[in-house]
Order: sequence, then structure tokens, then C-alpha cells
Amino acid sequence: MGLAPRRVAGTPGLQFFKFLGSGAANGFGLKPNFSVYGFLGVWEDEAAFRHFQEHHPVAVAYRERSDRSQTVFLKPVMAHGLWDGQNPFVPTAGFDPQAPVAVLTRATIRLRHLWRFWQFVGPVSADTAQRPGLRFAVGIGEVPLIQQATFSLWDSGRQMLDYAYRREKHAEVIRKTRELGWYREELFARFLPCRVEGGGFFEFTAEKMKNNPD
Repeated sequence: MGLAPRRVAGTPGLQFFKFLGSGAANGFGLKPNFSVYGFLGVWEDEAAFRHFQEHHPVAVAYRERSDRSQTVFLKPVMAHGLWDGQNPFVPTAGFDPQAPVAVLTRATIRLRHLWRFWQFVGPVSADTAQRPGLRFAVGIGEVPLIQQATFSLWDSGRQMLDYAYRREKHAEVIRKTRELGWYREELFARFLPCRVEGGGFFEFTAEKMKNNPD
């Protein structure tokens, strides 16, 4: 995690990337989970990703040392906010509330708000579990406690919106974020899932995405 970013920087076709760790309790705990990691990449095209996946020493090393991995191919639907001063997700698909959707949120938390922020994480995480339509959710981040992100995958945009804006605990966090200014920098993005390769973390059938073009 410490050395890989320097080795990956400059990879042909890789426009934006992040190596992400996770926490305990599905990623939402304060303690780190040293067995689950994520790699986020924005690619010029699939050929560039495939070359990296098959030949780059970092990708090969990760594959050889992993007992399972899963890759989700996504098209940005919408994104607002910044990540390291830029928004890397240019929309290339439209939002359909009946279609599957993936959601990425990330933020750099202001130091003075760390304690109050983490007080809300546990209840919201517990409330997320077993939500209708939720296939997968994990807490990930660049820097423990301070730079945090979540990734979730839903059967439909309608079910995601129902949770995000109608569940009391999650709606309260949204209100607090706006009122208190918890974040120094934040980004929220939705994606259209096109394909899933690999397994071991969640199931997402091809039928769910059969109408989603690659």
C-alpha cells in the first residue's frame, strides 16, 4: 500500500487511481482490516486496464498474494465534489432508477470533527445491513480515520434512493454534514455497473446487468 502508488503512477491509460484499505466490521470499524484492500482506477479504455491487470508487476503481485478478488466495471452516471482537487468521473451513462447502481462516497474529515463523525458511523453501518436491494457495502479509505470512503452496490437506483433519503439515520448524517461542515473535501458519485468478474465477496447476476451496455 505504501510503495505501490509510486510504481503504478504513469501507467499508460491510467487517468486516476487510488489504493484503498478497509476497516473491521465490513470496513466501517475503527480498527484496520489487513486482509481486504481495494484498487480504484479510471481508465482510458479496457485494453489499457487489461494490459495492467495481466502484466504490471504490482497487479501480478496482488493477484498472486490474494485468495480471492472481484472487479466491477462501472460507467459514471453522475458525480459532484472533488478528490485531490479534481473530479475524475466524467458521466458516460444516464441514471435509471430501475437499473442497478453503484455508489461511491469519499471525504477528507476535518480534524476537529473526527470524534463527532465517527460517533455516527456505527449506527449508520448497522442500519445499512440487510437493506432491501443492497448487494454489497464496504468502508474503505486512503488514510485511517481521516480520509474515508464507502462503496455500495444496489439492485436498483430506487432502492438506493429509498435508503439514502428516507432512512432516518442516514438522512440525519446528510443533515449533519450540511449543517456542521464535517468535510474539508468530499465527492459523491453514482455508476452504472456493466460487468463483474471474479467472486468471493458478493453475487451479482448477469441478468441484472443484461440491459447495461459495456
